[in-house]
Amino acid sequence: MLENILFSMNSTMPLFFVMLLGYVLHRTGFLSDEFVAGANKFVFYVSLPVQLFRDLGATDVRTSFDGAYVLFCFAVTLVSILAVWALAKLFLKNKALVGEFVQVCYRSSAAILGTAFLQSIYGTASMSSMMILGSVPLYNIMAVVILMLEGPGSAQASSLPARLKKSVKGILTNPTLLGIAAGFAWSLAGLSMPTMLNKTLSSVAGLTSPLALLAIGAGFKGRKALGYLKPTAVATVVKLMVLPALFLPLAVHFGFTDEKLVALLVMLGSIATPSCYVMAKQMGHEGVLTGSVCVTTTLFSAFSLTFWLFVLRSFGCIV
Repeated sequence: MLENILFSMNSTMPLFFVMLLGYVLHRTGFLSDEFVAGANKFVFYVSLPVQLFRDLGATDVRTSFDGAYVLFCFAVTLVSILAVWALAKLFLKNKALVGEFVQVCYRSSAAILGTAFLQSIYGTASMSSMMILGSVPLYNIMAVVILMLEGPGSAQASSLPARLKKSVKGILTNPTLLGIAAGFAWSLAGLSMPTMLNKTLSSVAGLTSPLALLAIGAGFKGRKALGYLKPTAVATVVKLMVLPALFLPLAVHFGFTDEKLVALLVMLGSIATPSCYVMAKQMGHEGVLTGSVCVTTTLFSAFSLTFWLFVLRSFGCIV
């Protein structure tokens, strides 16, 4: 039990500390608002697409493909998104927060944390690639759709067809989706990644997480966040506890165990990925709720992930 707690904390708390560093540096005037805006823009348009391209491009999709598992990840992700979206539209009083609320409830740090978790527990992360393939493209497509349809300017759109047209255009031109598509195509083509290219891409991709985390911390508005305590708390509970409680038993029922189940745990119940904040800001949202949930899920996920690992091991679902 203590080993699980230390492992979870070692995986998540460094992310929280980088956010805290960003907050302190901004408060002391070391990081400016211009830096935060520039960092968000760089991550959204450059480093995150490069990271997704590199991760998928380096994966041999043809040999490691598990259709049933990928389909399950896709279906669970889609059901989660649609259910949270419908409930948010019904019960969230501040409708301007719907887009941000939905995104942070479903969108996990699948690529970064998933790989780290699986490698630490099993020494391999092959199922991480399958989970990423089943969830991350959908994460990004639905984030574009939801943030556009529920965006600050959506009410000014002349009609539903006009809003849908704008969403389709946003999907086709979204940098993260272009990175995913390019990486998938590279993998399917069976192309090897030249060493020089791989090192260059790795250097750029390595900037994604630290820059995004610094931007979240530097852009965190403590006083404004106090006004969003209730939606922040609800989103944190949904992200870390409700979704795993609903779908992990279903995964066990379908026979997924060990590495596949841990990958699903990360997909369903890990931290709200820092790219949530970057995308929300770049698509015209305030970002305060998103930043708050990124902070709270990062802080509490060390304990929630430990709890779920303990439960799964207690029932013999993982070894």
